Amino acid sequence: MAKDKRRKRIFDIIQIGNKSDPVSRAFDFFIAVVIVVNILAMFLETFEELSPLFPLFESIELVTMLIFLVEYILRIWTADYLFPGLSWPKAVLKFMLSFDGIVDLFTILPFFFLNGFVAFRMLRVVRIFHLFRINAYTDSFNVIRAVFIQKKKQIISSVFIIMVLILAASLSMYGAEHEAQPYVFENAFSGIWWAVSALLTVGYGDICPITVTGKLMAILISFLGVGVVAIPTGIISAGFVEQYTSVAGRKENEIEDLLQTVHIDLDSRWIGLDVKSVEDEYDVVVLLMRRGSKHGKPDLDYRVMAGDELVVYVK
Repeated sequence: MAKDKRRKRIFDIIQIGNKSDPVSRAFDFFIAVVIVVNILAMFLETFEELSPLFPLFESIELVTMLIFLVEYILRIWTADYLFPGLSWPKAVLKFMLSFDGIVDLFTILPFFFLNGFVAFRMLRVVRIFHLFRINAYTDSFNVIRAVFIQKKKQIISSVFIIMVLILAASLSMYGAEHEAQPYVFENAFSGIWWAVSALLTVGYGDICPITVTGKLMAILISFLGVGVVAIPTGIISAGFVEQYTSVAGRKENEIEDLLQTVHIDLDSRWIGLDVKSVEDEYDVVVLLMRRGSKHGKPDLDYRVMAGDELVVYVK
């Protein structure tokens, strides 16, 4: 029993975004600091001028990675509290195969076994985004995730259009420029880099058309690029507007549900009670009162009478 309570307490502490628990909040802050220190040490290791400090940076990375390892073990140990409907082995497996579990694992493994895989080591940056889970309605990252899920089909369609235009632009530019620049536009794939830089930016100048036909096509493709970028941007922007409007509407409805107007009838159990007694006994907060032509926020010693109207907040 004591072991279960200890495991439950550890689970509560390591849960991200538990605002009601000061220890859990302190743990979140500690892990955030550890992540930043870990990333900073890895960043500073790229400067040859700081080579005398490399042993210090390596020690910092080792200590912070051990902290990540301990946290990962604790999350495995308490996985059945994260998935209460599953047995401990199944809960562990589900956690390890979840997005958070995979990110946590990729945070640790590259340091000990795949140190050369910088792309894997950079996955530790993803961890810090987990610390911003405030709640389901106001958390910015959850809103972004919801927008991409909601607009998934439209985004996929726009990306498909972009890929078709890139392929068409690269083939067209290859046909127009290959004879004039055989080493620059060696094959159709050589034109993809130019097509991407032209469609999505203004080009980098390392590959550019020199023929009249190629230049005219480049002008047309550049204009198309403006519209291509605007398609997914407009879809995502519209998604954000819809999502925030939906969130605001839900909040207004929640507030309306929590606020109630109470009419004090002759048989009301509130008659004769002061405001403080009403709030303590019925778990409400009296915000406003109306008695005849008088209205306003009542004092705590205000006694409720028949015929009163009270606006209360239900806790």
